[in-house]
Amino acid sequence: MKLSIKLFAAVFCHLSILTSLHCSAQVRLPQLVSNGMVLQRDAKINIWGWAAAGEKVTVKFNGKSYRTTTLASGKWIIALNPMKAGGPYTMDIAASNHIVLKDVLLGDVWFCSGQSNMVLPMERIREKYPEEIADANYPQIRNFFVPTASDITKVHEDLLPGQWIAATPENVLGFGAVTYFFAKKIYSKYHVPIGIINSSVGGTPIQAWISEEGIKQIPQYANRLAKLKDTAYLNQVMLPAMVGNKPPKEDKGLTGTKTWYDPSYIPEDWHAFWLPGYWADQGVSGLKGIVWFRKEVNLPETISGKPGKLMMGRMIDADQTYVNGKQVGEITYKYPPRRYEIPSGLLKPGKNIIVIRLTNTTEKGGFVPDKQYELLAGGQKIDLRGDWLYKVGQVFTPAETIDGGGFSAQNESTGLYNTMVAPTTDYTVKGILWYQGESNTSKPQEYAQLLSSLITDWRSTRHNTDIPFIYVQLPNFMDVRYTPSESQWAELREAQLKTLSVPNTAMVVTIDAGEWNDIHPLNKKDVGERLALAARRLAYHETTVVSSGPIFQTAKVEGHSIVMEFSHTGSGLIAKGGGKLKQFAIAGLDKKFVWANASIEGHKVIVSSDAVPNPLYVRYAWADNPQGANLYNKEGLPASPFRTDK
Repeated sequence: MKLSIKLFAAVFCHLSILTSLHCSAQVRLPQLVSNGMVLQRDAKINIWGWAAAGEKVTVKFNGKSYRTTTLASGKWIIALNPMKAGGPYTMDIAASNHIVLKDVLLGDVWFCSGQSNMVLPMERIREKYPEEIADANYPQIRNFFVPTASDITKVHEDLLPGQWIAATPENVLGFGAVTYFFAKKIYSKYHVPIGIINSSVGGTPIQAWISEEGIKQIPQYANRLAKLKDTAYLNQVMLPAMVGNKPPKEDKGLTGTKTWYDPSYIPEDWHAFWLPGYWADQGVSGLKGIVWFRKEVNLPETISGKPGKLMMGRMIDADQTYVNGKQVGEITYKYPPRRYEIPSGLLKPGKNIIVIRLTNTTEKGGFVPDKQYELLAGGQKIDLRGDWLYKVGQVFTPAETIDGGGFSAQNESTGLYNTMVAPTTDYTVKGILWYQGESNTSKPQEYAQLLSSLITDWRSTRHNTDIPFIYVQLPNFMDVRYTPSESQWAELREAQLKTLSVPNTAMVVTIDAGEWNDIHPLNKKDVGERLALAARRLAYHETTVVSSGPIFQTAKVEGHSIVMEFSHTGSGLIAKGGGKLKQFAIAGLDKKFVWANASIEGHKVIVSSDAVPNPLYVRYAWADNPQGANLYNKEGLPASPFRTDK
C-alpha cells in the first residue's frame, strides 16, 4: 500500500512537471499585440512574445507566413514585411498552442505621452464638445490606454492589461481628448486607420519618462537614481510622513447631535460667503482644514419628481456634496470639474438645501472663479453664484497637512520609462506626440537638456534615429501681470522652443489655448488639430502646409528701434483681432523692460519705446499668462513667446 502511494506520488509529480513545462512553452503575447490592434503601414512590423526556449513559432498574416525560434531568454520576435493600409485582418500565431487575433488593421500608429493634459479624457470636456462626442463614429480610430505603473528597480517586459478600443460615441469618452482630435484630423485627411497608444500619467516630471541609459548624461538625476538603487537609502526616503492624507475625524459637522448636512439641522453662527471664491480672501486667512458651505434654493412646482444636475465648477481640494441630506457626489482632489447627477425624486418644490463639505490641505481652499456653478433641472438653469453660508468644521495642525512620503517611483528618473515606455519599444509607430512640462516649471533651466535627452533616448530604444517627434509648448496659465515680469513658465516655454534645434521635431504653440484658473484647459480641439497640422508637414511630408505660427529668428537694432524677423510667417504676419500688437516689451542695457510700441511691416516686426532710447533687448509674451498676445500668421497660428536677452 505504501509502495503504491509512493509510486502514485512519483507519477503525479512527473506529470505535474510535464504539464508545467508544456504551459511554460505556450506562446504568450504582449498586451499591445491583441485583438483590434492597428499596425504601422509601409514599415517593417514587429510581432513578438514569449515561450519556452527553442520553441518554434509561426505567424500567418495577410497571406504570408513567418517563422522563428524562441531565444534562450524566452522571447521571440518576427519582423513582418511592409504592407499597405487596410483591414480588418486576422492574425494566426501557432506554436505548441494556437492564438487567433481578430479585427487587425494596418494604418498609422502614434505613441502619445506626457502628463495630465495628454491623458485628460473626452469625458472631461463633454459639455464643451457635445457634437464631437455624439458624432464620434470612427471605428478605424483605435485607442490603447497604457495603465499606470511605476518602478525604478527594473525594466518591465510588458504593460499591465489593456485593450484596443474603437472610437464610438459610447467609447470616445475614455479617449484622451488631445489625441482624439489629432487622430480624427489625420484620419479625415488620409483615410487610413489610426492607432493611438496613450502612455501618460498626470503630475509627472519628464525625467520619469527617460531610461537609465538616457539619464546618464544629466548628473543630478543619474546620481539620484544611483542612490535610490541602494536599498538602505531607498528605505530611508520611503519613510511615511508624520500624518497620512486622512486626518482624524474631529469634524464638528459630523460629530454633533446632527450632521450639518441633515435637512433638519438648524444653522447657528454661520458666516456669509460669496461663491465662487477662496476663504482666504473672505476673512479666513491661512486655514487648512474642513469648511462647510450651505445654500437654500427655492424651486417651482414643475421640478417635482424630476432629476437634475449640479454643476459646481472646481473646488480645492476634496469635497462631499449633499442635496437635501443625500450625498450626490464626491471628488478627492482639486482638478476634476464637479458635475453631480441628482436622482429623480430628490429635488422638491420649495426649499432645497445644498451642502458642501470641503477639505483643504494645500494652496487656498475654496471655489475656483470663472467656472460653471449652476443647478440644472426641469429645463431650468438656476445660478448658484452669490450668497452662501460657511462654518469651519475642523482646523488641521501643520503636521496634518504634510503630504505623503519623500519617494514616489512615478516622479523619479526611469520610474515610468521602465513600465510604460520600454514595453512598447518593439511596436512600430509612425511618430511620437509629447505634451508635458507643467511638473518641471520649478526648474525650467534644465528642461531643454531633459527634453533633448528624452527625444534621443526614445529614438535610440526604438532603433529609429529619425522618428518624427512633435510636442506641445505650455499654454497660458495663472494670474495676468500688467507689467513686464519674470516667469518660470515662460522660461520653460523657451526651453521647449530651443528644442526645435533637434532634427525632425516640431512644436505646437498653445499660448492662446489655456485658462488662467485651470492647469487643465478645456480647449483640447485646437491643440489636437495643431498637432495634426505639424504631423502633416513633418511626418507626412506635405511641404506646402503652414504648420506653425511665427518663430523668432533675428533681431537687429536700427536707431531707436529693434527690427525682428520670423520664420513660419505663412501668408504674412497679423495682429489677431486687429488693432495694435500686444505683449512686446523692450529694454536697454539695464534690462529693465517696459511695454513697447510694436508694428508689422511685411514679414518683420518693429518695436520701440520713448522710455528706451537705446534699445538692446526684446521680449514677447514673456509671462505665465500673457493675456492679449496677438502676433499670428494669416493662417491663424500664434507666434511662440521668446526673448532676446539671453
